[in-house]
Amino acid sequence: MSLGISDEQVELASTLRKWAASLGPIEAARASEGEVAARFDEQWTAIEEMGLHAIALPESAGGGGGSVLDQAVALEACAHELLPGGLLGAAVGGLLTGRPGRYGVQVGDVVWDGGTAAEPLLADGAVAGTPALGIDLSARHAGASGASDDARRRRLAVTLAAAEAAGVARWCLETAVDYAKVREQFGRKIGAFQAIKHLCAQMLETAEAVTAAAWDAAAAADGEDQDQWAFAVDVAQATCFDGAVAVAKDCIQVLGGIGFTYEHDAHLYLRRALSVRALAGSADAAAERLTAAAVGGVRRRVDVDLEGRDEAVRPQVRATVEGIAGLAEDQRRAALVESGYLTPHWPAPYGLGADPTTQIVIDQELARAGVTRPDLVIAGWAVPTILTHGTDAQRERFVRPSLLGDLIWCQLFSEPGSGSDLASLRTKAVRVEGGWSLTGQKVWTSMAERADWGICLARTDPDAPQHQGITYFLVDMRSAGIEVRPLREITGEALFNEVFLDDVFVPDECVVAEPGDGWRLARTTLANERVAMASARLTKSVERAVALAAAGGLDPVQRVAVGHQVALATVCGLLGVRTTLRALGGRGPGAESSVAKLLGVRSRQESSELVVQLQGEALALLAGVGRDADAEPGAEPGAELGADVWEQLNTRCLSIAGGTTQILRNVAGERILGLPR
Repeated sequence: MSLGISDEQVELASTLRKWAASLGPIEAARASEGEVAARFDEQWTAIEEMGLHAIALPESAGGGGGSVLDQAVALEACAHELLPGGLLGAAVGGLLTGRPGRYGVQVGDVVWDGGTAAEPLLADGAVAGTPALGIDLSARHAGASGASDDARRRRLAVTLAAAEAAGVARWCLETAVDYAKVREQFGRKIGAFQAIKHLCAQMLETAEAVTAAAWDAAAAADGEDQDQWAFAVDVAQATCFDGAVAVAKDCIQVLGGIGFTYEHDAHLYLRRALSVRALAGSADAAAERLTAAAVGGVRRRVDVDLEGRDEAVRPQVRATVEGIAGLAEDQRRAALVESGYLTPHWPAPYGLGADPTTQIVIDQELARAGVTRPDLVIAGWAVPTILTHGTDAQRERFVRPSLLGDLIWCQLFSEPGSGSDLASLRTKAVRVEGGWSLTGQKVWTSMAERADWGICLARTDPDAPQHQGITYFLVDMRSAGIEVRPLREITGEALFNEVFLDDVFVPDECVVAEPGDGWRLARTTLANERVAMASARLTKSVERAVALAAAGGLDPVQRVAVGHQVALATVCGLLGVRTTLRALGGRGPGAESSVAKLLGVRSRQESSELVVQLQGEALALLAGVGRDADAEPGAEPGAELGADVWEQLNTRCLSIAGGTTQILRNVAGERILGLPR
């Protein structure tokens, strides 16, 4: 997805891509190869006439009166087409001087876009050197005799350069995917091969992370909190430039031999990515600053602007929530159910059928009042299917008791021979008088030992194609013929179970929809999906790593590692914020929601492993591993480390449960990128 989220920004980006492409940017860059004094005057004149370099300047100063984010959207779009002419330097220079112009801006000891046609903005006492060719054919930079350490200048430059990195990454992703859709080898489109599909999916993950971080840095630049902007810029510096280089390299890999030719444009984008990374500075330096900021208590705060759409509903929501907050703790759940605030996205009478704005307002007011929603756990998956596809009798019997917590559910889907490949399940259901007899084995079933009911898929037609002939059952877990056996995991605990079904009777009234509809039901959810109040807060393990850094004793390499985890966790949160903003704008979820799970798993696994690594040889002397929710920083060291090790071991399930990372990359490649199966 593009950097901009609003309709206006999306339209601006689309228009500017077409406009920039019409100027022959690639041809101009190639034609200037070897010309140190290349001016790109045609492109600059077009930029100036469009006012693209002054979008964020006030109209009174000859600008467009837009925001830094608007300027970043323009830079991303133009970088997507590799437009030369010095737009980046001019945009930064205009914001620094308050007036439009063709500027080369000194950052450190380099004058960005400091070609012969630019007016250099130099640090005090610095002298601009002669422009050089550099690695990027579409730009000319110059050296400076004295280094600039102005913080605002650096932040502006990195903020807008990150937008260019996002544009480069997007072009590389699109180019690789388009090629993988048409290039044939061994009689098949190469995009059908899992190796290529996974590589493209990983490019998507990186490109979305780059885009989210660049977007946030630009959005923060428009705010008044300098600490928040500095934090967002460091997240962008730690994420965007290495990310753009990685995607550019992977693009060439997907293209194969043609990508290695000078004739193909891919190397021009790699050159731009390498150049902008060199200009922006070290990702590790930014990571170290993030560690220092996090130790000092800074966390990224991203407020969702409802643009006044909440004014009509907030007073009533606040009054209702205050009434709930005034109740005793054991009475709040029933009140949340009665008000519809437990599941506001569900249809009445069990929810409110609330639009995205109302859902966010309810979230905000519950948080303000300190009211926590109870977790529906498996009921959160089971009940929406009953609501959408069940009978009135099933809804009456199961929905409200599940919301109140009177019914506990488990999920009987996975089998020893069908984990991610759910359609290959072998549990059979045979027609008997008044219902069905189920026989088979399920595995990885959490909560089976205490569940009242289970949602179960079983094969009712063995002669039907694999994805057909499967039926969705509601199974009473107290039925005769059910045996639950605990499975001990690598943590030493038994959170999952095997469930054996031996001639278990399920009456017809516990079949959801029609026999044979099970596969369709298993893949559907309520159309009015939940819109959550997303945030960029750090995860438990990242906070633990920050606490270890605050305690002292970490070397510079370790502090950098902590900072990179701060950046990754923040980006994961930003992806959720962007998904929320899309929903508020009336648009469906973009790639962010899928990427967020993949990156979120990586974040939790890497950060939990880092926490254990930071504690060194103490691991060898560990007395035991255990999940201890009370093991807070400052508690008895053995208890803390035992909980840390438990977390590291436990997070290994995240890339397996709910669809393995590899299967999810297949899904992302096919459903989001459109690669062939």
